[in-house]
Amino acid sequence: MPIVRLALQSVLNRRVTAGLTLLAIALSVAMLLGVEKVRRDARGAFANTISGTDLIVGARSGAIQLLLYSVFRIGNATSNISWESYRDIAGFPRVRWTVPISLGDSHRGFRVMGTSQAYFEHYRYARTESLAFAAGAGFDDVFDAVLGAEVAERLGYALGDELIVSHGAGDVSFVDHDDKPFRVAGILAPTGTPVDRTVHVSVEGFTAMHVDWRAGAPVPGAAVTADEARAMDLTPKTITAFLVGLDSRIAIFGVQRRINEYREEPLLAIIPGVALQELWDLMSVAENVLRVVSSMVVVTGLLGMLTVILSSLEARRREMAVLRSVGARPLHVFALFMSEAGVLALLGAAAGVALLYVAVLIGQPVVAREYGLHVPIGMPAPADWWIIAAVVLAGLVAGGVPAIRAYRLSLADGLSMRI
Repeated sequence: MPIVRLALQSVLNRRVTAGLTLLAIALSVAMLLGVEKVRRDARGAFANTISGTDLIVGARSGAIQLLLYSVFRIGNATSNISWESYRDIAGFPRVRWTVPISLGDSHRGFRVMGTSQAYFEHYRYARTESLAFAAGAGFDDVFDAVLGAEVAERLGYALGDELIVSHGAGDVSFVDHDDKPFRVAGILAPTGTPVDRTVHVSVEGFTAMHVDWRAGAPVPGAAVTADEARAMDLTPKTITAFLVGLDSRIAIFGVQRRINEYREEPLLAIIPGVALQELWDLMSVAENVLRVVSSMVVVTGLLGMLTVILSSLEARRREMAVLRSVGARPLHVFALFMSEAGVLALLGAAAGVALLYVAVLIGQPVVAREYGLHVPIGMPAPADWWIIAAVVLAGLVAGGVPAIRAYRLSLADGLSMRI
């Protein structure tokens, strides 16, 4: 269309101010779309972390706290569960499988989790995906360790390497279980979940590390070697939590109620999906704040565009007079300014999308490494297209103000007689 081509030429003639306006709109659109993408991908990553597990059981605390430390390795349990209670609940009629979890130690900043071979058989993520070994296999010896993909990659471990577990879950530990080193027996394939950042050992190995410890400290003069520990009864006395799979989803609420009313000790059984929803409900306030902030940034960018166009009106009265002299009507001038606003908004939105993808491409490995969140690169979601359309429409609405002003100036100049 001639008007659009004329608008493009007009924007190019004012390339400096137009470029700054485009940059402001692009940055605001990239921020708004980025917030939505991170929110959406974070939800998807959290939801895909655990699948096929009907219940998670831990000491009585809060549902979100239990979910965070048992699945996402965030935080710590307030108390442990006795092994007798675990075995009792594992024998409930509708229980098909259980997976014990022991936490509390770490290795060079990565959490160490004691579990059983059943973990590799029953744990599911991304709805139906099961854990797979990139190298090696599961536990064959008390002091075997299976590494998540990220642990092996970042620390450079290979099969057969030794590793020393540190007491405590912090990044820095001053007490190591160096008298009982573990051997890398397996490395798991990448999953994009906290499994990648976990060192897995058997519950027997977890117990063996602490046979000569009491109250979180080594017992003086009671050192037990690794070979001596292998000959001992390494049945754990307590565990941190355990996963439960039932033979029917219909039985979930009945078994959950029975565990929550368990008389031997206070326990809490949660449904992972319900606990995740509670977590997102808790985070909804922060999400809404981010959305509001991002929207205000977009509004600021559009106001900048409005200011630039308005400030150029007086300087462009000669341009409008020339257009009128060659036959342009006031409506043509109105359409020209609306087209300029639309072009700036459309180009700014497109540049914002491109800027977002560049940022994702650069930041994807960093985010995956530091936070364990996989941000996929794909086509914008339907909601993103609505956001882009809303930005362009808002740009047209904002452009209506200087367009109406230009229409009136053009009309007045056309009716006035200049001597």
